[in-house]
Amino acid sequence: MPDLPSPEEIEAARTPVGGWKRDQLAAWGVPWPPPKGWKDELTERWKAARQDGAPPPLPSSAPADFAQEKLDFG
Repeated sequence: MPDLPSPEEIEAARTPVGGWKRDQLAAWGVPWPPPKGWKDELTERWKAARQDGAPPPLPSSAPADFAQEKLDFG
């Protein structure tokens, strides 16, 4: 069974032109060409898996080129 990506992981895997690579979709269990609604289906399956007691994913770190423009001390 392929690992279910989080909605954030799905978006992060986009190519520079806005699509997804065939091998990435295959790793998630999505056939080629991807059927309509594949992202919503993966998201729903991911949410259902979390409701079944799976721990939430670890927070991802900020990108290397991230720059905060304003300091917020609370």
